[in-house]
Amino acid sequence: MSLAAVTTRSEHRFAQVNGLRMHYVEAGAGEPVILLHGFPECWYSWRNQIEALSPNYRAVAPDLRGYHETEARGPYDTDTLQGDVLGLIQTLGERSAHIVGHDWGGAIAWLLAIHHPEAVRSLAICNIPHPALFRAGLRSFAQLRRSWYLAFFQLPWLPERLLAAGGYRRLAQTLFRRLPPSTERRDAMAYLVESWRQHGLTGPINWYRALLRHPRPLPDPVPIITAPTTMIWGEDDPALGKDLTLGTERYVRDLELHYLPETGHFVQQEAPARVNELLLAHLAAVNGGRRG
Repeated sequence: MSLAAVTTRSEHRFAQVNGLRMHYVEAGAGEPVILLHGFPECWYSWRNQIEALSPNYRAVAPDLRGYHETEARGPYDTDTLQGDVLGLIQTLGERSAHIVGHDWGGAIAWLLAIHHPEAVRSLAICNIPHPALFRAGLRSFAQLRRSWYLAFFQLPWLPERLLAAGGYRRLAQTLFRRLPPSTERRDAMAYLVESWRQHGLTGPINWYRALLRHPRPLPDPVPIITAPTTMIWGEDDPALGKDLTLGTERYVRDLELHYLPETGHFVQQEAPARVNELLLAHLAAVNGGRRG
């Protein structure tokens, strides 16, 4: 699906949200489904899901703080990032929404369900573990080795310089290396490369800097998430091991977990049809009263 196919059915909007100018893309009507992207992407990573959801739902995909066309201004601590999503829900005229998140967007989705359960109608998570399990996993050498970038991104200016090497084309090739050559792959790479060239990646990298410099501890004990939750996990994720999903049921009352074989970290782009199928089934079950 080309960018034009998405944008002709979508509205690009800007709003003052939690003290900054936020860009988001909206399509469809009905119950709101907010799609939170990860690093180093933007709303465009959800293009396939916007198309699938919009016939029955109000699909909303923001550029998160510091990404793409949303203002790059701190702070970037997780309390502020949660506040951005809560502010977006209010901007939409809603008190709550179905939340879908991938990578960093998934981390914020988990925290919203923990700290602001009243705002989360349901939860869908793509390739990011529950924060308690992630923190526990970082005690293992295997996961520490996979998460080397957490320390690397603490350095000043050097991460930005290296990611920009080759005009950001190397970064784009890394993101899409699992996708076969196609017009969509070419268009997606071109869209993100142009975004990074225009806006840079300092804002997104500052999320990682704030994570270690201004950590926010989880409550003790960690509250049980009551929102109906679906996890979708690409099994070939090189950065986050499948073992990080084990034990999720201890923290989530109503959990469905789906593993996608031969799929990597960027699961919603690598297996869009299957992810769409699972998201639609999740939402239908919640609204049909079969979950929650």
